[in-house]
Amino acid sequence: FGSALDVFINRQRDKIKVLYWHRNGFCLWLKRLEADKFAWPKDGDTSAQTITLQEFEWLLEGFDLWRNSPHKTLHFTSVS
Repeated sequence: FGSALDVFINRQRDKIKVLYWHRNGFCLWLKRLEADKFAWPKDGDTSAQTITLQEFEWLLEGFDLWRNSPHKTLHFTSVS
């Protein structure tokens, strides 16, 4: 009953469902792709994933969040 979205995908990866609580009941949202597939973690990784709202929007737009990785974070102890 929190502000989280629970996102599910079918085996063909062409449908995505979002379940969330809105004031007094659950809402179910569905998006079906006609000729493409959603990017999704590998089949072996069934653990829950936490993503930001921006990343969720990217997922709906077709970006692969798990294949592409950002630049590494650098930690410096001193600057010369």
